[in-house]
Amino acid sequence: MSTNSVKVGLIQMECSIKAGENINKALSSVESMAKKGANIICLQELFSTTYFCNETDERYFEYAEAIPGPVTEKFSKIAAEHKIVLILPYFERLAAGIYYNTAAVIDADGRYLGKYRKTHIPDDPGFHEKYYFTPGDTGYKVFNTLYGNVGVLICWDQWYPEAARLTALKGADIIFYPTAIGTLPEEGQDEKNKFMDAWLTIQRSHAVANGCFVASINRVGEEGNVSFWGNSFVAGPFGELLARAGEQEEVLLADCNFDTIEKQRRIWPFFRDRRIDTYNDITRRYLDDK
Repeated sequence: MSTNSVKVGLIQMECSIKAGENINKALSSVESMAKKGANIICLQELFSTTYFCNETDERYFEYAEAIPGPVTEKFSKIAAEHKIVLILPYFERLAAGIYYNTAAVIDADGRYLGKYRKTHIPDDPGFHEKYYFTPGDTGYKVFNTLYGNVGVLICWDQWYPEAARLTALKGADIIFYPTAIGTLPEEGQDEKNKFMDAWLTIQRSHAVANGCFVASINRVGEEGNVSFWGNSFVAGPFGELLARAGEQEEVLLADCNFDTIEKQRRIWPFFRDRRIDTYNDITRRYLDDK
């Protein structure tokens, strides 16, 4: 079952080194947003911990938990109580030595629907994710929830049009991008503005190119050497900004009418006009004249 018009909620928050505090803060924010009418609520990347990937340290593997597990159990209760869909991105332990950056999805009756594991894993100054995370093996996922078809990708995935396209082709009404992006000490205001503009542009372009809604949820606060700058947002299928947060802790609500997807795809029928017979080379790493 799905409805055509839903209220999307994003929780942009600061995190402490105490996972319990972060989880309780998130639970409180979820309950507050549910009372304001939110139907689908998404938390930021690695919401239950600090963004520990700004350094490499074996002790951070202790943050990882099974999915499903204690965290999904806690949030399943509040999902069922308020009839809300929840997207919970946190650190997953599958087995000794195998860890993922994962998002769990819970339906409005409290049922655990499944998980998406982050596909593209970066390794940059301040973002040493390859040390911690195995590349995702779930493929691109769409979850059929009470309020519509929800696609989930995570942070670095947001720069890849292929990931957005495949998720949309699987029927996503909205693609969520839980995120952790910020600036390093050597990066000034001009660089920050350029990164932020590129970040907004690429994700809004996914909404336009696929005729669907896009919601991105970033962190805020100072963690290690990274200053997270928030600016979480929801965009419509024409790329229009429906809601946008600032750079402090904030809960963001946006009304999304999924009926507009069909109209947009009639006006710009990109799916119809795709020349799938010409795309075989997309699976090659690089093309040359040889």
